[in-house]
Order: sequence, then C-alpha cells, then structure tokens
Amino acid sequence: MTGNKPSVLLVEDARALAETYRAYLVPQGLEVHVVATGAEAMEHVAAHAPGVVVLDVNLPDGNGLDLLKRIKARGTPCEVVLITGKASVNIAVEAMREGAFDFVMKPFTADRLRVTVRNALDRLQLASRLEELGGEIGADGFEGMIGRSPAMQAVYRLICSAAPTSATVFISGESGTGKELCAHAIHALSKRAAGPLVSINCAAIPRGMQESEIFGHARGAFTGAVSERKGAMLSADGGTLFLDEVCEMDPDLQTRMLRVLQEKAVRRVGEDHMRPVDVRIVCATNRDPEAEVAAGRFREDLYYRLHVMPIELPPLRARGGDAVLIARHFLRQFAEEDGKRFRDFTTDCERALAACAWPGNIRQLQNAIRRAVVLNDAELMEAGMLPAQPQGQADIPSPSPVPAAASAGIAVAGMPADAQAGTDAAMRSEAGLRIRPLDTVIREAIESAISLCGGNIPRAAQALKVSPSTLYRRLQSWNGQGRAPAGARGDAPAGEGPISER
Repeated sequence: MTGNKPSVLLVEDARALAETYRAYLVPQGLEVHVVATGAEAMEHVAAHAPGVVVLDVNLPDGNGLDLLKRIKARGTPCEVVLITGKASVNIAVEAMREGAFDFVMKPFTADRLRVTVRNALDRLQLASRLEELGGEIGADGFEGMIGRSPAMQAVYRLICSAAPTSATVFISGESGTGKELCAHAIHALSKRAAGPLVSINCAAIPRGMQESEIFGHARGAFTGAVSERKGAMLSADGGTLFLDEVCEMDPDLQTRMLRVLQEKAVRRVGEDHMRPVDVRIVCATNRDPEAEVAAGRFREDLYYRLHVMPIELPPLRARGGDAVLIARHFLRQFAEEDGKRFRDFTTDCERALAACAWPGNIRQLQNAIRRAVVLNDAELMEAGMLPAQPQGQADIPSPSPVPAAASAGIAVAGMPADAQAGTDAAMRSEAGLRIRPLDTVIREAIESAISLCGGNIPRAAQALKVSPSTLYRRLQSWNGQGRAPAGARGDAPAGEGPISER
C-alpha cells in the first residue's frame, strides 16, 4: 500500500489485456502496477509488498502456480488472485489449496474482477486486525468488552473465530451480560464492518408491529401506514442485523424469518414482489433457547438455522475479578462526567464488589456505581458508599421458628431439647436454632406419620403423598439397622413390593 491507496500488482504478459485490467481497477481507488514476467513480479513483491497480486496462470518464464508458491514461501502479507482459462481450472483449484484467495475465469466482466480484488483486500485488512487483536487477548479488554477472566478470554477467541465468516451467530446469556457489545464486536471485526449494523429488540416491539419493523411496509399497507417503511432487514443490507431477544419474536413472524433466510429476499407488508437482501444475522436471547423450542414457543427449524455459531456470555458472578475491573471503568467514566474526584476504590470496597452476586450482571453493577458517584465525592470510593447488594454466596437460611412441618407431627429444628435427644449430628445456627441432617428429618417424618396412622403404612404413605413401596423400602433399610418404628405393620400387603418404587 502506497500512501492511502491499496496496492495491486498485475502480472500479465499480454499488454492489451494488462491495460484492460488496469482500466477496470484504477477507478476503484487502487494503485495498480503491471509487470509481464514472474521474475519481475518477485522483484516487485520484495520491494513494495502489494496487497493483492493478480496473475495469469500462463507466464513467459513459468506458470502462475509456481509463482504463487514462491510468493507464499516469502511470507509476504498479500492475497493472490489467479486469472485462468477453462482448460486450466484444475490448476486454479490446486492453487486454492496452495493459498490463493480466489480465481477468475476468462472471459470475465469488470465487476467480477473488481469484487474479487476488493474482497481480497478486505480479507487482508481483517487478517491484519485479527493479528493485532491476538496480542490484545489476555489484556483487560477487547473491542469495548472489559474483562480478563478465563471465561471471557474464551469468549474473545470465539468472536475472533466467528467474525471473519458469514455464519449466523447466536449469543446467549443472562440479562445484562453484554450481548449487544458482543454483537458490535462481531460486526466490527467482520468483512461487513463498512456496512450498517442495525439493532432491533424483539421484546420492545408490540407483536402486531414486529413484521413492519423488521421487514418494512408499503404506503397504505394498513391503517396508519401513511408512508412507506424500509424495515430493519433492508436497512441492514450489506451489513449486519442484530435481533436482540429473538425468542420474543411472534410465532407467525418466525415462519417469515425462516423463509427470508432461505431465499435471501424480503417482501415488505403490502407488496407483491420480493426484494433481494444480503444480511448477516446475529441474534441474542436471555432465555434458554432449547427450552423455548421444547415448549413450542420457538420454531425448531428456525432455531437450527440461527444456532450456527453459539456464543454464551458468562454471568458476572462467574467472572472472578472482572467485576472490579468493570466497576473501575464505570467509576472513572461517571466521575469525569459528573465532575467528581473519584479515581479508585479502597481495598474493602474492592472486596465488597467482588463478593456481590450481581444478579443483574453488568447493568446492575453500572447502576450501583452511578448511584454511588451521584451521592458521594472523594478520591477513593469506600464500601459504605455502595448501595446494599445481595452477596455472592447466600448463607443457609435460618429455619422458621414455627415450621410448617410441625403441624404434621414432624420433629423440627427449634423444638425442646428432649425432642432432639439422639440427634448426634445436630448443629446450631447463629440464631441458636438446631440444624439436623436431612435423612434424620425424613426418618422422623415417616415414623411420626406411621404412628399417627395407627401403624397403617398405606394410610401413612397416602398422607405423605408417596408410594407405600417407598415407605416399605425405607423400613426394610432401617430394620437392617436394628430399629423399626413402634407399632408399624411392616408386612407389605398383596401387590406392594417392599423394594421397588412405584
């Protein structure tokens, strides 16, 4: 590349053809150089490193395939496009395996050559950008996303793999995990980056208006359609359409979306003809898409059409110390916006941020820091300035002083000491109430029910809403331990197996 113009090298020994190809490319803002032999081509590649080399398969001093191999062996960062006749298609296919970007077959139009060269330059630019990003992965952020946890490093690598392709990307994750930022990163790193990115939230649009918002409508298509609407799909032509909360899409609209993806054409509401469209779809949801399919709320065939490259964003509570990194970013941003002195957190404040569960993820963290900055001013933010938030690991809840099970005659925590005798594994909570193993509580519940039912096991099972065989199985186990509930009639009636569950 010389100056701001991408550089193209044409290797063609027929002077008339070389000038024709040059005339095709120069109006595209490209700097075009022409040479006639393979030797001249190698000298030019070594001296000027063009972005794209366009070469004929047949050259006076060799063939294009050999020249391709020599260019690739140098490690020169350039793309190679071969010009071939029908008789040499097999050579062109072999050249693709050797690393050629593409080939054009004679005779070809000006547009065919222009599009091929432009795509080659786009790929070269994208490869350069991804190489730069390779060094950024492992840092504190990536394409506007903040975090250095292993979970986010994996996400960054998935984005780098998916972005250069045309594959549909399906982003999932809890609300507030940054799905829209992920979509923006995919678009920015794609070959469609120069095209539009159109975002539409399916949950924010009334179901009756979704078709018009996504596919557009003609004037007079329905009451209130006083002017035509292009629609998100056509507006994103040549770029990316981000469908947020895609599982909220109306079922009838899902059928239309499937057809649009298959036919690559859109029919606006109120029109009879189809309009071709070239759009990459990136979609996102905070629901479990497979559960939505199983429940019949989302079409299975559309799900598999969209779920080509899945990316799952981890919740903030699973991202280690990322919460502090993100909070520090928001702290400095809001302090600058509001003219406050905050520049960092105290150690206790960092611990409090890391310990919080953040069920609302990044959005909740952002709001917490915003509120703290609005209400306070200091150089360091202290833990007491943060609004109260749920902790990351909830404590075991203390049992109610009067558990519901008590009314059924079940021994429970908090009863008098004589009722708790024999419970060796008992513990005391901070409130002084006793916490006992679940097996002990279950056994006492069964024994109590049998006793209240006069030793009638089927009646006790009915009261406990379990199968009688469940009680017989447990009784058999306890009898092996040398203890059976008083008054229990342990013989199974006819038809009741003592072991198997029903």
